[in-house]
Amino acid sequence: MTDPNPVPGGPDVLERALGDAHDPDNPLGYEAVLAADERAEILPAGEAALDAYGFNAEYVPRRLGGRLGRIDRLMRMMRTVSRRDPTLALGHGFTNYISGSAMWTAGSDVQQKRMAGILLSGGKTAAGYNELPHGNDFTRTDLTATPSADGSHYRINGRKQIVNNLGRADAVVLLARTGAGPGNRSHSHLWVDLTQAPADRLRRDYRFPTVGLRGCLIGGADFTDLEVPADAPVGPVGSAMETVLRAFQTTRAVLPGMMVGTADTQLRTVTRFALDRALYGRSVADLPHARATLVGAFLDLLAGDCMATVACRALHVLPGQTSVITAVNKYVVPKVLHRSSQTLGTLLGANSYWRDGRYGIFQKFYRDLPAITFAHANAAVCQATTLPQLPRLAATSWGTADAPPAALFDLSAPLDDIDYQALELTSRGADQLTALLHDHAGGPALPPAAARIAALLRADLDDLGGRCRRLPPSEHSVVAGRSGFALAERYAQLSMAAACIGVWQHNQNGVDPFLRDDAWLTGALARVAARLGHDVGALPDAVEQRLFAELTAREEDRAGFDLDRSRLAPA
Repeated sequence: MTDPNPVPGGPDVLERALGDAHDPDNPLGYEAVLAADERAEILPAGEAALDAYGFNAEYVPRRLGGRLGRIDRLMRMMRTVSRRDPTLALGHGFTNYISGSAMWTAGSDVQQKRMAGILLSGGKTAAGYNELPHGNDFTRTDLTATPSADGSHYRINGRKQIVNNLGRADAVVLLARTGAGPGNRSHSHLWVDLTQAPADRLRRDYRFPTVGLRGCLIGGADFTDLEVPADAPVGPVGSAMETVLRAFQTTRAVLPGMMVGTADTQLRTVTRFALDRALYGRSVADLPHARATLVGAFLDLLAGDCMATVACRALHVLPGQTSVITAVNKYVVPKVLHRSSQTLGTLLGANSYWRDGRYGIFQKFYRDLPAITFAHANAAVCQATTLPQLPRLAATSWGTADAPPAALFDLSAPLDDIDYQALELTSRGADQLTALLHDHAGGPALPPAAARIAALLRADLDDLGGRCRRLPPSEHSVVAGRSGFALAERYAQLSMAAACIGVWQHNQNGVDPFLRDDAWLTGALARVAARLGHDVGALPDAVEQRLFAELTAREEDRAGFDLDRSRLAPA
């Protein structure tokens, strides 16, 4: 059995274990990552390294012998792996946590111990949700689990597709239809031991090739009269949708924060290119457009990290409001990072297509980044979660809610272990995050330039409130049209701005002087305002120069571009 905690420490210790990413002789370096991608396989040495670290313990609650307590720690551990290889991060696999989140939310003590035992022994579990005809619409699940007449077992029939690690998992948390009706009570989770399944009852030997995350073992399974015990349901029969609505709040918090690591490597690659490559007698980085592009991507990464970090901390600090906060996070952070990736690609030019060499990692991560988004709860699902709640948020919170607690933003504030039972199905109209657009009294006054932009965003929130309160019922339901989803988009951007304000305000006494700097907050808010249609103009030269100096200093110092300024492995 693998020691669940063989190596003390967190992301920095793991990063050092992965070694110098640019060392061609490092079996965990980018050269090896690219070679594995060409073979469409998960980096073998990477999996061995994570097994040696006992990484599965990160997915298991501490009360069950693992290391899972704070969701923001899990996010940063996943970010460390994703910075090196998103395929390794998901493929090793984060699916263990997706299935685990449902188990930690609703499973019995016996089931939780079984799953913990598998993971702490280095095994794998899968989350069996997707079916190709229905995508992320779980309410239309076709796979059935029918109870026997004597109540001794269930019989499973149907198929699941596009499921990570299903072909090599020891067990699966399976979403099945257990009732004939169309309502939410017709679906259940089942805990299925795949190692005991007869060969004529289960086929799982096929794989779906993908453009991004090429090495991930995305497969399917066909179930034919597979019998599972009567105690297979995870939680009460018919309760799967409630479990999903709670458990997936945690996965929607972690995945965007993990993607920040992927974006970090892309920005680092293009920054190095711009500093090294000469054009018109000077470096590319000296060209105004190139410098503005790099600074813009840096600001988007910081804003994305603010939103993702706040979403993770909210699970501990404001668990009654995270049905909205995490859905917004899963929608807006990937969208912003995707746009930055595309813009950086234009700066890299033809080099963005090279599949090897010094900049070859960019094209792999360019393909991987959007695939991470679709790995779990896509953008439309997240917007469909947010949109129905907007009218009530507008009526009961916007402009009147109290400012959120400082612990939501203070990166040094302690957090209790995650309590899955505290997560609510909806926010019930509560929204303290965006209160920061109206009330900055919870922290120091905003710098003048940032305050002017915040005033525009406050007016946007007021306007959004009026529009949401006037929405006809059809426009905030599952059949909503373009106008309704456009409001959800604006709300997501405003939430990101509020997260940036909160992080700036509540880390003024922190150890990192950059987080106290006006420049990044002003720049991040300007980027949000521009996406909302405001003509805020270019950043002042002094602000852009300060941010570019920070960017290049971190590149030279082998420091991460995120809020934590994560330390990269030494050369």
